[in-house]
Amino acid sequence: MTAFAHSAPCWVDVQLADLEAGKRFYGGLFGWTFHAGDGMPFADAYAEDGSLVAALAAKRDGRMPTTWGVYFSTEDVRASVAAVRAAGGQIITDPVHAGDAGTVALAVDPGGAVFGLWQPGRRAGFEKQNEPGSFCWTEVHTRDPERVDPFYAAVFGFHGTDLDDASSGETSASETGIGFRMWSPAGTEPGPDTAIGGRSVITDAFPAMMPSHFLVYFAVADCDATARDTLRLGGRVIEEPFDIPYGRMAVLQDDQGALFAVLQPAGALPGHD
Repeated sequence: MTAFAHSAPCWVDVQLADLEAGKRFYGGLFGWTFHAGDGMPFADAYAEDGSLVAALAAKRDGRMPTTWGVYFSTEDVRASVAAVRAAGGQIITDPVHAGDAGTVALAVDPGGAVFGLWQPGRRAGFEKQNEPGSFCWTEVHTRDPERVDPFYAAVFGFHGTDLDDASSGETSASETGIGFRMWSPAGTEPGPDTAIGGRSVITDAFPAMMPSHFLVYFAVADCDATARDTLRLGGRVIEEPFDIPYGRMAVLQDDQGALFAVLQPAGALPGHD
């Protein structure tokens, strides 16, 4: 079983109205295959080498958002739930056992972004990351960094490094007008070499109705080809492929409305030399 450090992103899943359509889309886009839960409305997704990488779940209620969600590993989910509440967040779903796989809870930060907590049992999380067709990064998009930054520091012990401090000559956050902060776990030296996620500020350039949210990234071998395949499969390209210091990325939407991003790495990703 792959072990994850406390506070590391360890799992992602997407809530969909049509599970079978989701299998067709993501199977066509990433080459995933699926194994359905016994009598349960979800399907585990496997990369081409057989590694577990994500899950697709049928929405229990049509009013639920169609969205990708990220889960952070914790050694004690009840202690993490208490930390969320003490830091000004809320708990949507109290800890529940997912069979013998582990214990899960859903929380929301002070800015309104939803995330999961996962205490492993038999399952630690995904079995592959930072390779094509698997998770590689996540960041929270918020309008309230003044409350959100101390929240994640208190709950997970994240240290923040602002992009303009870490870019070493790249375009800075102050120059672009878009605040971006990398998160490094407690006990590490803050910076790109240890970063496991980040925070981006939703500016007035975005629609007023856009809620705070986590954006999940998947690594791909060819960002431009993945964007074209998204259109072919009935999805949308929200942000056309563009270059960033760590490679080439795009923001995409599946054929049911769930947002996600893809990244074609130029070299080592943050936190992975």
